[in-house]
Parts: sequence; C-alpha cells; structure tokens
Amino acid sequence: MQFNFKEIATASMVLFAVIDILGSIPIIIGLREKVGHIQSEKASIVAAGIMIAFLFIGEEILNLIGIDVNAFAVAGAFVIFFMALEMILGITLYKDDKPETASIVPIAFPLIAGAGTMTSILSLRAEYAVQNIVVAIIVNIIFVYLVLLSSKKLKTILGKSGLGIIRKVFGVILLAIAVKLFATNINELF
Repeated sequence: MQFNFKEIATASMVLFAVIDILGSIPIIIGLREKVGHIQSEKASIVAAGIMIAFLFIGEEILNLIGIDVNAFAVAGAFVIFFMALEMILGITLYKDDKPETASIVPIAFPLIAGAGTMTSILSLRAEYAVQNIVVAIIVNIIFVYLVLLSSKKLKTILGKSGLGIIRKVFGVILLAIAVKLFATNINELF
C-alpha cells in the first residue's frame, strides 16, 4: 500500500472545496440557534462512514446500473464545475431545502456528505489510489469536526468578507480540478 502525499493533498483540497464547511457556517449557526446543541462528533462520524462506504461500494452500485467510473467522473466534473461557478460568482444554481432540525440527517447528510461529495469521491476514485482518498476523507472529517465545534468563534473571527474570500479561492481551485477531471476521463469514453 503506497501513500502518495500529492494525491492526498489534491483529494483533500477537492473534498474541502466540495464539502465547503466554511461556507456552511451560517447554516450551522442557524441550526444551532434553532435547536440549541449540535452533536459534532456524531455528525462527523456518520458523514465519514457515508463517504468511506460510498468510496468502496459506489462503483459496484454504478456497475449494477451499467455506468462505468469514467462516465461518472465526467458527469462529476460537470457537477464540480457548476459548484465552482456558484462559489466564484456568488450565485445559486441549485440548493436543497433548508434543514428543519439539527439531527444527523441535515448535517452529516446532505450538508457534509451530499451529492457533490459523493460525485467527487467516485470521480477521485477514477484517478487516485483508494488509501489516499481515505486519508483525504479523514483529514476533511477532522477539519469538519473542528469547524462544527467552533462555528460561532469562526464566524466572528473570519467575518462575512473573510468567508467570501475563502469560498472564491476554493471555487477557482475547484474549477481547475473539474477541468482536469473532465480532460483526463473524457478520452476513456471514446
């Protein structure tokens, strides 16, 4: 089993940008105000479980319905591309309904381990070694846990403009990754 730091770093950045936990701070704070307490550990562990499970059985699910990983990676590149555009331009192309409660369901899924995250994980699987993606997921879950734990402090420290800058920077990185993902996998389809 060979760990590759470059793959871990790239996969971590892709997942960090897609999960966009910093951009979700306002939603998390809103949930915290409505319900009082968010179980940071539980939400993080459940999200990690969902992502790692999808990493291993997601491909089998695709094979069951007759889609190969390269086709899914190209589709994923489009999803990541549009998410990046949302982050850079500050527009909303698609948004789930606002969650009503702060249980595992709205935070762990779909806020952390949502459709974009699942698409990204399978897209990364087409290009990177599984163990590197698992490490990237764990790195991100640790970060998500820390953000959930200290969301009030972070909002005060970063402010609205700080959060906006972070979103735009990761949007550009995500856009470049989407283009690379598309270019790498499109040839495999023909």
